Amino acid sequence: MDISLQQVEYRYQANTPFERLALQDVSIDIPSGTYLAIIGHTGSGKSTVLQHLNVLLKPTKGKVIIGEREINSGKKQKDLKGIRKRVGIVFQFPEHQLFEETVEKDICFGPMNFGVSEEQAKLRAKKAIEQVGLAQEIMDKSPFDLSGGQMRRVAIAGVLAMEPDVIVLDEPTAGLDPRGRKEIMEMFYRLHQERGLSTVLVTHSMEDAAMYADRIVIMHKGKVYKQGTPKEIFSSPEGLLELGLDVPEVVRFQNKFEHTFHAKLSKTCLTMEDLTEEIADFFKGSDRK
Repeated sequence: MDISLQQVEYRYQANTPFERLALQDVSIDIPSGTYLAIIGHTGSGKSTVLQHLNVLLKPTKGKVIIGEREINSGKKQKDLKGIRKRVGIVFQFPEHQLFEETVEKDICFGPMNFGVSEEQAKLRAKKAIEQVGLAQEIMDKSPFDLSGGQMRRVAIAGVLAMEPDVIVLDEPTAGLDPRGRKEIMEMFYRLHQERGLSTVLVTHSMEDAAMYADRIVIMHKGKVYKQGTPKEIFSSPEGLLELGLDVPEVVRFQNKFEHTFHAKLSKTCLTMEDLTEEIADFFKGSDRK
């Protein structure tokens, strides 16, 4: 399912003394099957963009096209459940939204709220719990008896059980240790590939943006500062550094290497394996001179 934001503006508390412009002239295309990362400082507009993707917010100017639905500013919209069923959002600390007495009931809540029968919801829950790497034995337990990492996976399973076409991830690894962060990100990437999902990742991690995303959007002060492939974004790290944003560690290492040796490698490397090969080729070429 394609999603397109076209010249979107959003003002919080519009037409009040507390009005605040959060987005201005934001245009982003998310073709079906894309893995898009949105990066930027806190307050840059990332989360506001995210909430337009399943109409939790509606633009005050411009329009958002979600599949065949067009969400225009100033127009009332009907049957938003149809959109929200197809676009699942995993918010920061999703485990805080657990509330049912068993894991199974918690996972079933979303699908049943969208009209799925209890029998079908239980089948979806069984499938979703496997997709997040948890055993079936956990289904009869209280979610509040689980570890923090397990609770997060249960909450994610609840979103997956709705079988969305698009999954939106708002800092999904917040508060996790490095191992837990890698496991969660690998899980989402596997689901993205296996199910052909469109995935939108809001993150502060440049490593995750570089490793998983097909395209990256940089938000700055409510506007799209730059968008492109990871290589296009990180090939000019100076602009990011001027904004006070970080760059992947491997890009920083490459910049230091090029500065030290007064050289320019043939490409921007996003993995340590690529950089190792580039540096090896550089020294081979130096030996031949």
